[in-house]
Amino acid sequence: MSSQRITVVTDSSASLPAEITTQLGICVIPLWLIWDNDCYRDGVDIQPGEFYQRLKNSTTFPSSTQPSVEEFKVFFQECAKDSDAIVSVLASSRISGTVDSALAAKEFISDCSIYVIDSCFCAMGQGFIAMAAARAAAEGRPVDQVVAAAEKMREMVNLLFVVDTLEYLHKGGRIGGAKRLLGTALNIKPILHFENGLIEPLTQSRTKKKAVEEMLKIADERLGGRKMAEAAIVHVDCIEEGNSLVDLVRNRFNPLSIHVSDVSPVVGTHVGPGGLGLAFYPDD
Repeated sequence: MSSQRITVVTDSSASLPAEITTQLGICVIPLWLIWDNDCYRDGVDIQPGEFYQRLKNSTTFPSSTQPSVEEFKVFFQECAKDSDAIVSVLASSRISGTVDSALAAKEFISDCSIYVIDSCFCAMGQGFIAMAAARAAAEGRPVDQVVAAAEKMREMVNLLFVVDTLEYLHKGGRIGGAKRLLGTALNIKPILHFENGLIEPLTQSRTKKKAVEEMLKIADERLGGRKMAEAAIVHVDCIEEGNSLVDLVRNRFNPLSIHVSDVSPVVGTHVGPGGLGLAFYPDD
């Protein structure tokens, strides 16, 4: 068992439920939501329920940005007070500048080793990677093994999701290869996933119900006969649909645990109300 004190951190786009961050001791740096002349720390100054209510009634569209280098510097300095090493699991560098800010900030920290991991995901795809690192740290593993646990989970985890419309991903510039679906966006429910850190289309269905069925079929194929170890249902202001998906996943895959995550306002800005997803990884 290592004597190193290791702190695992992530950013708010991981949308980790509060009970998990508390249980595993994961520290979270908030991204920023910018709306008209107001700036909000994601999940701190504005909560999902408040955000989605405003979004429904607003004629303007919010944007988001990563924490600044200075913010990361202060954040790392605070974490370093009780740490010999910090393992930072952050949103995909291909859709966010968060990794770049963290890499720049770590150069100012000399009394604590900082490892910055590009999760290549967001939401609970990113969340499971941070959890894997935190669990390894809690087991007393040395920092190289904590980093390895995160990197291994990055190769194992899947995040599939369906959106009601591609409008929000398009406005936020996070649409990746799904741009080709825009012409038929009003008539389809696209199923998307992360591929090499980008949001890419998998397939499409005519209705949300059929899209969810297809999403479960894809999950089954990706498991390849292995057991689903752990799952997370992510939803964007559609808790009833999220709870229904929990039941479907439990009945079909019976994972050891299922988490439910109402995605942060910053993620919701880009996905849009009605987004519904499934993050999971196989039992190794």
